[in-house]
Amino acid sequence: MNKDLTVGNPQKVLWKFCLPLFGSIIFQQIYNIADSLIAGKFIGENALAAVGNSYEITLIFIAFAFGCNIGCSVIISQLFGAKQYTELKTAVKTAMIGSAILCLILMMIGTFGSHVLLTLIHTPENIFSDSQLYLDIYVWGLPFVFFYNIATGIFSALGDSKTPFWFLAISSTANIFVDILFVKTFRMGVAGVAWATFLCQGISCILALIFVFVRLHKIETTSKGKLFSFELFKKIAIIAVPSILQQSFISVGNIIIQSVINGFGSSVIAGYSAAIKLNNLVITSFTTLGNGISNYTAQNIGAQKLGRVKEGFSAGRKMVWLLCIPLFLLYMFAGEILIRFFMDNPSQEALHTGITILRIFSPFYFVVSVKLVADGILRGAGMMKQFMIATFTDLILRVVLAFVLSGTALGATGIWCAWPIGWTIAMIFSIHFYNAKYKNA
Repeated sequence: MNKDLTVGNPQKVLWKFCLPLFGSIIFQQIYNIADSLIAGKFIGENALAAVGNSYEITLIFIAFAFGCNIGCSVIISQLFGAKQYTELKTAVKTAMIGSAILCLILMMIGTFGSHVLLTLIHTPENIFSDSQLYLDIYVWGLPFVFFYNIATGIFSALGDSKTPFWFLAISSTANIFVDILFVKTFRMGVAGVAWATFLCQGISCILALIFVFVRLHKIETTSKGKLFSFELFKKIAIIAVPSILQQSFISVGNIIIQSVINGFGSSVIAGYSAAIKLNNLVITSFTTLGNGISNYTAQNIGAQKLGRVKEGFSAGRKMVWLLCIPLFLLYMFAGEILIRFFMDNPSQEALHTGITILRIFSPFYFVVSVKLVADGILRGAGMMKQFMIATFTDLILRVVLAFVLSGTALGATGIWCAWPIGWTIAMIFSIHFYNAKYKNA
């Protein structure tokens, strides 16, 4: 059901809209967590390290899909808020064609360049072949990743956050069982983990696209609209390209950091792989809630209701802080239990690494969550220059400090300290840019 986000109490509107988005991202992350958990439990520590090692590269591909999602979603939100339905349908077709071309290019790069990418990040020899196998299979599933993201972006732009939730809930739950079937019963190893994700993401993508086309067909327009619009493509790109750069450079930064981590051996890699999956569950949840705030902001800007943007920030901040409290307590005090979920017999070094990361990261979730709420408003308002400044501040600090601090007496622990420092300084920038535009709105 389409939902107008420009009317009603902002706090209630955002809660109703964002909670299904949060549920969706939980299930989205179950895909990745299930891969690592089952690899570690049923294959071994090296398999967990291999999946985690490849995961950092797959995040680059996800960054492009995510950017297409945001660009499409923000522009369609603005058109929906302004009730320009013919242009809205043209924007959907334009986004799909542009995303298809981009996806094809990335598939070619992934297919022919996986060995080079894994070599560049100094992948240890004992996990190299499994890392490449996982990555090769993942690349062939990229069309599903791209078009699913476009579909969810359209649903969100129309104010519908519930439909994507149901698709993900079903497909990610199925992914767990297919993972276990392929790995434990069929003994397919790391390939089984990759093929299970490929299959379940494919079904989810196809169903989501069918529902999108049915939903769009029900929106009445005065004319059929164009198949492709360069003007709308430019508007989408203005939002999408900075979002792609943000996510891809963060991923590149993480890959650079991964190369530093790889120098500490496969046990540290395994511990990091488990902890970073748990951390990404949190950060992606905050990012998704920020995306919901982007849709809310864009619709209200389209409807010229700027005062509601400030109210949306206040409501969004309360929402993410309520989420931070249980996550902080869980990661700070139950970190060992969570890390052990990923490995049957973890080495002491792997276990210590995972617990340390969670204890360093979790207190700063209260900081990074506010940054991501402010970023959501900056994106929805089209303030991409300011958005990029805050993002690159975080990235550059994180990469530089990972190199510097890992060479001190802190060792690997120095790497983990880079995240909170980057989050804190970038948050200051994001809040400054938000206040400069909307504090007196």
